[in-house]
Amino acid sequence: MTSTLTITGASRIVERFDDPARDRGGALVIGADGRVSFSVALPRRGVTKPAQGHEDFRVSGPGASHAPDAPGIPGASHAPDAPGIPEVLDAEGGIVTPGLINAHHHLLQSGFRTLPGTRGVPMREWLPAMAAAYAAAGIDASLVAATAGVGLAESLLNGVTTVADHQLNWPDPAASSTPIDDTVTIARAIADAAAGLGARLVFVRGSARDTPEAAATSAEAIARALLPSASAASPGGVSADGMLQLAVGPAGVHSDSEETFRALGDVARRYGLRRRTQANEQVDTEIALARYGRRPLDLLQDWGWLEPDVTIAHLCDVTEPEIARLAAAGVTATHAPGCDVPMGWGIAPVHRIREQGIAVGLGTSGGGSNDAGHLLADARLAMQVSGLVGLLDPAAPPAPALAARDALSMATSGGAAGLGREDLGILSPGAAGDACVWDVSGVADAGVADPVAGLLWAAPGRRPRHVVVAGRVVVRDYRLVTGDEHALVAALRTRVGR
Repeated sequence: MTSTLTITGASRIVERFDDPARDRGGALVIGADGRVSFSVALPRRGVTKPAQGHEDFRVSGPGASHAPDAPGIPGASHAPDAPGIPEVLDAEGGIVTPGLINAHHHLLQSGFRTLPGTRGVPMREWLPAMAAAYAAAGIDASLVAATAGVGLAESLLNGVTTVADHQLNWPDPAASSTPIDDTVTIARAIADAAAGLGARLVFVRGSARDTPEAAATSAEAIARALLPSASAASPGGVSADGMLQLAVGPAGVHSDSEETFRALGDVARRYGLRRRTQANEQVDTEIALARYGRRPLDLLQDWGWLEPDVTIAHLCDVTEPEIARLAAAGVTATHAPGCDVPMGWGIAPVHRIREQGIAVGLGTSGGGSNDAGHLLADARLAMQVSGLVGLLDPAAPPAPALAARDALSMATSGGAAGLGREDLGILSPGAAGDACVWDVSGVADAGVADPVAGLLWAAPGRRPRHVVVAGRVVVRDYRLVTGDEHALVAALRTRVGR
């Protein structure tokens, strides 16, 4: 970004969902460095006084115009990307919030939605059905470029500015003379798709039955290729511009051995990367008990994976003592109700987990189980099903329902906590300039007393009018401006036939 962006005209700016006292009016200013700079008061509705030294600026949005000395003049021309000219994005009729963070996605699955034999089936049947579909398509750079392009575009259009992609599936190493190079090419294709669309990406080098040596060697090669600066001396695995982050993560104890967990943990320590995995899903607990005679979290603790740099997704089948153990270890969690609920895999006891002080993010999981990358819809679902936890257990205390702002906090700052990124999921001065403008002026929001809660309670399927990542407008008036949607769809259809 080379110019200042001012978002003006909104009825409310939500600085962070977990602190309503910080909601304010005025305008949001994102500096040329892509970070939130400050807010200014509106002298009158829809017009923002520019910062000193930025009297020349342009307005974008419905009826937008550009003029050196008279902002907002009807009929003036619009220069959408003129370098060095401060821009003003019209948010009248809307509220401004932090960009959403999808803390658990499998972008590959964006090309494999609603497949026969993958709905309402036990996880032990779902996994091989998906694996067969991947094998038939052939996992390579062209496939992941197409699936990531569609999945990331869908994310941006739905207000998600950061996506954590847990890439678990890789080509058969026996079929290639350069299997490690193949994995680097795949990782680069996904990172390039994110860079081209302007999305923040957390690429998780995952494994699902990979050998420990192959998983670790690949993870190390990916770190060296995509993030040469990564080292234990600068933990976090984040690029200088904050747009790319690397992590490692076995699929879970149901598929990966202790040796794989330890090998990837060693890579994480050497390169300063965070760790992510999945646990206490339906099949995860079954296999752990059958194979080891122990529950998944017992194994993760013994294998060195209950530590503050670890985030665990799902946690549907988790006991009170296990929640206390997670809290004591400083582990963070990710809730994925859009996957777990429709597939019948359970509902994580999110209220009890958060009550123990565990930071919880929100993820959609992949299109093979959720079919959509609409995180706001999943925040609504998380809120609606939260009161069902323990309902069928007469010995369990009733679970308080999540409030709307709690679910939205999970979809923003909660996910950021699991990434170790205090600059994401908020709009405080110095934070990353990732924001959404949500229109709340239509009939679907008429009569809504609290427009922030209304983001979830009203207008299911809501999409943002504008989306900004690092101060760059990537969605304007509900349309993707950083990519061609038709071309993205055509590329995927060419690759997978649908």
